[in-house]
Amino acid sequence: MIFYTEQPVTAADKTFIQLRQDIVEGEIPSGAKLSETELSTKYGVSRAIIREAINRLASCHIVERKANVGARVVSLSSEGLLELYQVRESLEGMAARLAAKNMSTSEIDDLNLLLNSHFDEVKGGESYYQEAGDVDFHYRIILGSKNKHLISMLINGIYHLVRMYRVQLGMAGPRVTTAFDEHKHIVQAISNRDEELAEILMRRHIMYSKHNIEQNLAQSR
Repeated sequence: MIFYTEQPVTAADKTFIQLRQDIVEGEIPSGAKLSETELSTKYGVSRAIIREAINRLASCHIVERKANVGARVVSLSSEGLLELYQVRESLEGMAARLAAKNMSTSEIDDLNLLLNSHFDEVKGGESYYQEAGDVDFHYRIILGSKNKHLISMLINGIYHLVRMYRVQLGMAGPRVTTAFDEHKHIVQAISNRDEELAEILMRRHIMYSKHNIEQNLAQSR
């Protein structure tokens, strides 16, 4: 399997990846205005590099530019969550179906090993934090679909916006152990090459996740 692991080559790449992480993890809060001057001081790079990073973040859908306002981090909202998760449920459901068909046996073994490595964190029942990239269960399944267009739509398109909702509102609390069990059932369906069941379980898992985030979003207001 080809992992889409990012290797920052230039100062611009490094700044983009760091800024994206800080936004996704809430270090820079949702809805915050992005000042090129302040960010260039914070990250120790030129304003031109910050401007490039902001443009790239806009293409990831986690930053928006508005006339006469400038660049802002997107706001997390119940309306935005609904629209995003409708798309996510459909596309990741398809990814799970294709993964059941296309993943090799060794890739499925690796997916099981990944889940086993997550278990120690989950058994405490407090958080289920997954870093971005190939240590993220969902990321692995997306790559396992082996469909280049689908991978691009998810990884290059909505992945980091989805992560904003997941990291800030969905990776802690009572749903942690349930989510882990749902992951296990999805992997079992993929292992059994049951394409239809894998898609149904993934869609249901994402729907449950949406409900959980929705509740946390309401409580945070």
